[in-house]
Amino acid sequence: MMRPYILAENNWKTVKETKFEVAVLPWGACEAHNYHLPYGTDIIEAETIAAEAARLTWEKGEKIIVLPAIPFGVNTGQHDVLLDMNMNPSTQFVVLRDVIETLSRQGVYKLIILNSHGGNDFKTMIRELGLKFPNMFLCSCDWFKSLDQKEFFENKDDHAGEMETSLLLYLRPHLVLPLAEAGDGSAKKFKYQAIREGWAWAERQWTKVTASTGVGDPRKATAEKGEKYFKAVTGKVAVFFTDIAQTKNSEHYL
Repeated sequence: MMRPYILAENNWKTVKETKFEVAVLPWGACEAHNYHLPYGTDIIEAETIAAEAARLTWEKGEKIIVLPAIPFGVNTGQHDVLLDMNMNPSTQFVVLRDVIETLSRQGVYKLIILNSHGGNDFKTMIRELGLKFPNMFLCSCDWFKSLDQKEFFENKDDHAGEMETSLLLYLRPHLVLPLAEAGDGSAKKFKYQAIREGWAWAERQWTKVTASTGVGDPRKATAEKGEKYFKAVTGKVAVFFTDIAQTKNSEHYL
């Protein structure tokens, strides 16, 4: 059955009759996720979380539309991992600009970027594009930062660990290899205390950090944990979607 909040499933008849209040752009990445998860993990997460949160928002009466996911993210630190597909930030900027220009021209004045990849960072792009399109409300959210992982998982997940593995075991179990085949997710850390404390930053060179491409132990992942987390995440994201949809562009501040 066609979902009215998913653009790719709609047609001109349904679209032209609806006044959409907000658009959601899921943005993922195509990259190795340890030995056991598919390259499309971030894309699957972006699409499914956006769709479920949009469903909950739509059921509250808000006209929201989810655009097709962008499948490539910033993977400059993984340039030597076979078929990790890189889209440079400058390219992302151009893609995002064209999406915003289309929405602005057609009267959809709110855009939420639902980010599903740690290497993507849209803040500077939103700053610059906000000047070019002052009629638009532009924002991004990282769904994976919305909840404390400690409430759901024993081991913190940075990349292809317990959280992502649990999600994929729930969402796409046929794409997950047996956990006995997964690497343990051990990874080296920077020697610099300032970087470890989070107030300094440098890009990690992935093949120098981890042998399996995973960072975080996936071996205690379960589909049951994934289902519980998915429902909690999408519920929280849906509240954000709904708040944006219900707020006029002149009323974003208290």
